[in-house]
Amino acid sequence: MIGLKSTLNVIDNSGALLIECVNVLKNKVNNGWGGVGDEIVCVVKRARPISPGAQAASNILKVRRGDVRRAVIVRTSKPVRRPDGRWIRFDDNAAVLLNNKREMLGTRIGGAVSADLRMKGWGKIVSLAPKVV
Repeated sequence: MIGLKSTLNVIDNSGALLIECVNVLKNKVNNGWGGVGDEIVCVVKRARPISPGAQAASNILKVRRGDVRRAVIVRTSKPVRRPDGRWIRFDDNAAVLLNNKREMLGTRIGGAVSADLRMKGWGKIVSLAPKVV
């Protein structure tokens, strides 16, 4: 369950390392709490430093500290019940950054993601992930 002021790790190569949730979008059912597959508005709290030589290749790091971006939640530490009765829980909360067209900002994903993303319409993220649980 991700809500206001929750911190999440970023598992793509967009340049952000840590984000903080400021709003859960279009989720009237769960009273402002977001789960796996929900879209959030977030602020970049920690990002990879930009070296002077890498500024020419501007597509390597796409975000800076303080940027307000959209993201989709891919892992939560709150247990989620699957239809077959199993409970799935991860060690941390994680997200993937999106642009304004709801496309991934990064080109790679580093880490496991939940299989529930496929049912929520995020098949592109599932296909790029190295492990789906």
